[in-house]
Amino acid sequence: MQHQFPDTTLLITHYNRSGSLERLLSTFESLGCQFADIVVSDDGSKAEHLSKVKALADRFHFRLVTTPTNRGLGNNINKGQDAVQTEYTLYVQEDFQPSDVFPKHFADALTFMREDFKWDIIRFYAYFAYPTLRPFKKGYSEMVYRFWDLNHLKFYYYSDHPHLRRSTFLQKFGRYPEGIKGDLTEYRMAVSFLQKKGKGLFFDDFTKLFYQKNSSNEPSTMQRADWKQSPNPLVKLARLAYLRYRWLKNTIDLVILK
Repeated sequence: MQHQFPDTTLLITHYNRSGSLERLLSTFESLGCQFADIVVSDDGSKAEHLSKVKALADRFHFRLVTTPTNRGLGNNINKGQDAVQTEYTLYVQEDFQPSDVFPKHFADALTFMREDFKWDIIRFYAYFAYPTLRPFKKGYSEMVYRFWDLNHLKFYYYSDHPHLRRSTFLQKFGRYPEGIKGDLTEYRMAVSFLQKKGKGLFFDDFTKLFYQKNSSNEPSTMQRADWKQSPNPLVKLARLAYLRYRWLKNTIDLVILK
């Protein structure tokens, strides 16, 4: 069965994981997903990966946007989004893989965006559910930011995980900051998104539309501290104190960051 999305570009960011990129593109192909365009934005991959990516471009007919040296996540998303020419963008990093039920729920998300201009982003994957969700329809809920909520996860209304967005995203929320670490790049965009009153939906069963796939040959380029999951009581107490500090800091950032 073919699923055609004539007003949507698939934007994929890539860095040194050509095998993962091939798996992602092959899965979309096997699901019958046909986009108006596919843009792969490469962040200065090694020669052996870039050579394979160029070969994949011939096979999957995507436009490749490159840079001679690694310039970080912010630059990679910015230059990729600049190349998009359609109304909507499906943004996916190369280490994800869509599930069999993705096309149906993605079609619903597109319908929501077409019907109501207030939606800026529709998220399909997360490690944890957004703290406050208001049921919407067809398995989606509206994300609700509440100032008084002490849950630090509320600040991550925006996420770099797979999502649908309007291709005017950079015009409304600003360009991604460049020259800083990837997790800080994501955080700064999340702050900008809240400052500019962005609105979005979240797929309730958030582990069912995409799977994050990493192998020993092509591990994730984002490393997170193991202490965050430690069962040690002292570590848990320290983490609670840290999260309260982060809540205060993030709240201040919403006021002063530009």
